[in-house]
Amino acid sequence: MKEKMRSETAIKKIIIDFAINDERIRTILLNGSRANPNVQPDKYQDFDIVFIVRDFNSFIDDHSWTNVFGEKLIWQLPDEMSLEKSGEEENVGFIYLMLFKDGNRIDLTIFPIEKIKTDFQSDSLTIVWLDKDNLFSNIQSSNDKDYHISKPTQKEFSDTYNEFWWVSTYVAKGLLRGEIIYAKQIFETVVRLMFMKLIEWKIGSENNFSVSVGKAGKFIKKYLTKDDYNKILTTYADFEIENNWKSLFVMSHLFEQFTNELSIELKFNHNKTEQQNIIKYLKQLYAEQKITVIKVSQE
Repeated sequence: MKEKMRSETAIKKIIIDFAINDERIRTILLNGSRANPNVQPDKYQDFDIVFIVRDFNSFIDDHSWTNVFGEKLIWQLPDEMSLEKSGEEENVGFIYLMLFKDGNRIDLTIFPIEKIKTDFQSDSLTIVWLDKDNLFSNIQSSNDKDYHISKPTQKEFSDTYNEFWWVSTYVAKGLLRGEIIYAKQIFETVVRLMFMKLIEWKIGSENNFSVSVGKAGKFIKKYLTKDDYNKILTTYADFEIENNWKSLFVMSHLFEQFTNELSIELKFNHNKTEQQNIIKYLKQLYAEQKITVIKVSQE
């Protein structure tokens, strides 16, 4: 029988009651979407919690104390995992990611109080649930300003469209050779990242760089026209070679359009000749594939 999902109030009470009765825990902070006044709340939101504590090691030497929050379906301890984390700074705290059998999820960071002045990074999305030592008595009301889209520099803009057009040729050659896994990997991990960055800048410029599109662009839909949004959706193709060519051309067209618009809006220069050259080159490669397919089918 499926467990009934505990309410936000019930989870909050469990967390606060536990902290009140444990002198090691000095502060509880709520971060993330549940602290964001601009996000429509739902029961699937994570509880992003920070405990600021004394006797830090006592919380990580034995993990069984986390059972107080409920029966886990699965959990993860990122700081103990061997997965490669290239480019990430070492975490001063310790993180527990916990999904419970009732469907609630708590992402809990344990942070040592002695490091608060030197290593604690403030977050504008913060609501104080408990503060025994008045460490956060002057905190501002929770808002998403730390996550607003930043206005790019000319160099960031130039580097982004250059990377997009340069690497798009890798995708085209992969498709031409029938290397669909390679083509999709490059498309999704490099080309799309540049594409999404440009979309964010477009949205930012249209909203005075005072909005956030959320993690992985999950709020993009609310800031785009229905037509643009639907075109973006068509760039997510399946494993068919032809469909991936179509996605590449739709994305290229949108990237060209948004680049031209943004360069005018932000008064940036951009290399239109290079852009047009690559579009022509992509079409040439596509035509070569069509010719090859026709020849094979005739033989």
